[in-house]
Amino acid sequence: MSSIDIEQTLLEAFPEVDPLMAPYGARVLVQMRAVKERITDAGLLLPEETREAEKWNTMIGKVIAIGPLAFKKRDTMEPWPEGSWASEGDYVRVPKWGGDRWEIDFEDANGAKGHALFTFFNDHELIGKVTGDPRAIKAFI
Repeated sequence: MSSIDIEQTLLEAFPEVDPLMAPYGARVLVQMRAVKERITDAGLLLPEETREAEKWNTMIGKVIAIGPLAFKKRDTMEPWPEGSWASEGDYVRVPKWGGDRWEIDFEDANGAKGHALFTFFNDHELIGKVTGDPRAIKAFI
């Protein structure tokens, strides 16, 4: 298997699903990379517990929404001197521990069912911007 999971498109990794929430204050809403069913090169299906561990431990996500106080001085509402660290649509690395996570079940246009995982982070908790293909990063390992 290559370092980039060619079979999983960005839309599969980050399906367009309504998170049913929006961030308050200085929080950033991040959609975590979805885990697809995995079959090894030898043709073995990985156990559910392995896929669950990967899902809950992934640290790559897509910024979906930014709260009104994010990346601003809290007392004056002026933008941070260095500017906003992230924009909607950016792929980011986030901390493994922390954030408030929830899952939304969905069905795509082809009838395939899946789960989308969302997390709220404080603006200062984002670790970095992903500058390459977010599918190539296995940050949870």
